[in-house]
Amino acid sequence: MFKSVTLITATSLALMNSYSVKAENDTTVRVGGFYANSDSNIDVNDPLLGNNFSLDFEQDLKLSDSRFLPFFEFVYQFDDRHNFYADWKQLHRSANTQSVEKPFQFTWDETTYNVNYGISLDTTLNIDIARIGYGYDVWQGDKYEVGFSIGLHVMFIETAFKGNIGICEDNIEAQCPDSVTIPKIVDDKVTAPLPDLGVYGSYQINSKLTFSGHAQYFYVKLDNLKGALFDVRLGIEAAITDNWHMSAAFNYYEVDVEYTSTIKNSDMKIADYNMYYSFTGPMLSVSYQF
Repeated sequence: MFKSVTLITATSLALMNSYSVKAENDTTVRVGGFYANSDSNIDVNDPLLGNNFSLDFEQDLKLSDSRFLPFFEFVYQFDDRHNFYADWKQLHRSANTQSVEKPFQFTWDETTYNVNYGISLDTTLNIDIARIGYGYDVWQGDKYEVGFSIGLHVMFIETAFKGNIGICEDNIEAQCPDSVTIPKIVDDKVTAPLPDLGVYGSYQINSKLTFSGHAQYFYVKLDNLKGALFDVRLGIEAAITDNWHMSAAFNYYEVDVEYTSTIKNSDMKIADYNMYYSFTGPMLSVSYQF
């Protein structure tokens, strides 16, 4: 966790303040939270029929679909048009399913596991997303600015299951009759830095209020990993004093990660890991500019 926070602090500079009408040089630190309505699922195998289906983390595994989550941003603006920024979002949830209603099968590290009907299952889904980048204001006026950004994303995804889970030997269609209590199965994937491109803008309504927004996107395919992210935010920033500001925004955020697993030294595919996550909701924050 400390490593994530350190990277994120190094990854947390920009966005909202880089979208406000600015002085020639300034630094902004912003902290806040957002109330997210979440939708997440993972592709797994049906142990009886052998086909894939989408397991819903909220409906099937009882993870909370609404939650208040923190975020942190840092921005350094210089020479009127240039911005360096970093940001971090933490999306952590866990839950206990007293009785699994949809049995499923998944494969991690060349081992296939079977979650049977009726067992009690603890599920954890943790997503940390850090980003660092550079923005340039292409068009500026007395009350507006529009710019483009380029950056790098690092995404940490931890999915953990704990319960009375069966282990299959070599056959993905095996029913895994021998179940043992698994203390914790964790799939922890860290992507290499991923490129993202974005556009941002702001309009100064009056001396106290500024309307701002941004849209960012990235897509990457590395070996067996494929991922995409889409981020859109629109909001209003109010100046409380010369240094303190408050912001209210609406954010749509979507992450889609696909991982294809194959048996070592073979082209035979044994499982696909497809994790989809999105949230939509309001964001509130306080920032200090110096």
